[in-house]
Amino acid sequence: MATAEHTAFTRFKEVMDARDALAGALRQAGIQLPALDIRATGREGDPGYGLVDLGVCAAPVAHQLASVIARGAAR
Repeated sequence: MATAEHTAFTRFKEVMDARDALAGALRQAGIQLPALDIRATGREGDPGYGLVDLGVCAAPVAHQLASVIARGAAR
């Protein structure tokens, strides 16, 4: 059985990997979200899940992101 510390580490690594993968894909598309970060949702005794926080971005960046997503969805 996994310990709470092991579970918390596994979940933290998962959210860090997801953030890094998203940042890399965005970078390849020429987009940078300046506030891309992670947030923990756990509390004492419960590691919860980490969330990838996309933050805020300027309207032109939002349009770029929408365009890239639309092109990918059209494939």
